Amino acid sequence: MDKLTPEQIEDKKKAIFDTMGKRGQKQILKKGYDNWDPFQEPKDPIDIRKDKTKRTSQMLIREFLSRIDHDEYSNSYAQGAFEMCLGIINDDEKIRGMFDFACWYEDLLKKEGHHSL
Repeated sequence: MDKLTPEQIEDKKKAIFDTMGKRGQKQILKKGYDNWDPFQEPKDPIDIRKDKTKRTSQMLIREFLSRIDHDEYSNSYAQGAFEMCLGIINDDEKIRGMFDFACWYEDLLKKEGHHSL
C-alpha cells in the first residue's frame, strides 16, 4: 500500500466497499466511511492474545482451575472465571470494575475479621 497514491488507495477502498453486501456497507456508513480503514491489520484472535504474564486465556483458566478439584466447582463457576479471564486480557472496563470490587471486598472482610467468600 505504501507505493500507491492517495487516489489509488481511495479507489481500492471504494472498490472494496462496492463489493460488500448491503448489511456490511450499512455498518461502515453507520461508523463513518471516512473513518473506515479496510487495509488495517486485523487484531490478534482471542486465543493467541496474551496477558502481562505471556499466558493465553486458555493457559490462565487451565492453571486457575487445576488448583481446584473438578468436583468442587460447577460449570457456572468455571464460566465466570473464564469471563473474568477474557475481560482482563481484553482490558474490559466492566471486568476491571468487578475485579477491583472483589479485591476491595476481600480486604474489607479480612479487616473486619470475617472469612473470605
